[in-house]
Amino acid sequence: MLNSSPKMCFYFLPLILVSVLFHSQTKAEDILIYIRDDVFVDYQKFVAGREIMSIENFSGTTIRRDVVDMIIAQQALILGGFAHNFKYAPGKLNFRNTKMLQAGRLLISFDSYWLSDAQKISDEVYISQSLIRNGEYIAGIYTTPKNTAVLAIKNLTDLSKFTAVSTPKWSTDWKTLQALPLKELVREDEWLSQARMVNLGWIDFILMAFHSSSDKSFTMEKIHLVPVKNIGIALNDSRHYVISKKHPLGSEAIQSLNIGLTQLREQKRIATAYQQAGFFVDRNKINILNQ
Repeated sequence: MLNSSPKMCFYFLPLILVSVLFHSQTKAEDILIYIRDDVFVDYQKFVAGREIMSIENFSGTTIRRDVVDMIIAQQALILGGFAHNFKYAPGKLNFRNTKMLQAGRLLISFDSYWLSDAQKISDEVYISQSLIRNGEYIAGIYTTPKNTAVLAIKNLTDLSKFTAVSTPKWSTDWKTLQALPLKELVREDEWLSQARMVNLGWIDFILMAFHSSSDKSFTMEKIHLVPVKNIGIALNDSRHYVISKKHPLGSEAIQSLNIGLTQLREQKRIATAYQQAGFFVDRNKINILNQ
């Protein structure tokens, strides 16, 4: 039987409390992040079990703008000293993430936001430094390979014969399309449904980030879309990560993220990643119709 005097208990109690507090504060937490299922599939294929910080080459068949966003966010957080792990829950998510960020149930969106969209919820979220700067986002006009009329587009006035699809919930995309001389702009809030409508020929085209395939085509399951060759549309806004102000790790995360983004920007790793992924195109080799 141990002989413990009150004096000894009083001596050891502070040490025990310090130890408990130390371990509780330094133990990394697993943070649940929701990712749209098609993006998560491509992310898994591209990363293929590699350590995130080891990824420097962003070339590949499953790389895309959304996947680059996801990797850059993690690299920036790590560089900034954010010592927490992430686990992922895929699903057919779109604007539900915004509500979760506002409520503090989601820490960060790994899919960047247009600044104009982020500013609408700035009371509830922190907005990071720019990831994609204003003027860098040039979208392709994507259609089904069967739509030879769209594929023959050469100038702005040609657009008057065609329909496009987007959502006003992406204000920059929507306003850009509204400013074009279209036959009709159709609203559909789910991105996958937009792509399917174009693939089925119900809508003529969709604006999409250029992809990494040799012909810039996009393929997912039964959907196969191709861009009008050497034609682009400028989306004049910057893109940023948003982090919930109500999440307990929000303040720590935004500080770490901005530190890391600064380092990656100085090392030119952000621009290089999007160039390797096929997203950033040579503006001298493409006809930007709305400029």
